[in-house]
Amino acid sequence: MSAETAAVRTPIPAWIARLFATIDARDARRFVEFIARDGAFHFANAPAAVGREAIHGMVDGFFQAIAGLQHELREAFVLPGRVACHGTVTYTRHDGTRLAVPFATIFAMEGELIRDYRIFMDASALFA
Repeated sequence: MSAETAAVRTPIPAWIARLFATIDARDARRFVEFIARDGAFHFANAPAAVGREAIHGMVDGFFQAIAGLQHELREAFVLPGRVACHGTVTYTRHDGTRLAVPFATIFAMEGELIRDYRIFMDASALFA
């Protein structure tokens, strides 16, 4: 692997911290501002949403289905045009119970915006 393509483990970049703070605030309007206008969003096994309007609808619906969430980011890896990070997300259900699950996220970037946002996690227990 060349130095140009080698992933670099970095402190969590400020823009990623802002992105996850927006998610934890359950602010779908601000969330889509991180994504390219015709970008794609993939959450676990759900079908992809494409375009800011569709992504907003999907994410806002998800935010309404839970009482809260909190991400704990562990690491970020940065490549030209790609970012990967992982950690734990703790969901709070409307009945007050909580579920913590590991996640990994991969972003394909278009300049400073996310072109393709992929979340890998097992969300099956969240609504079980």
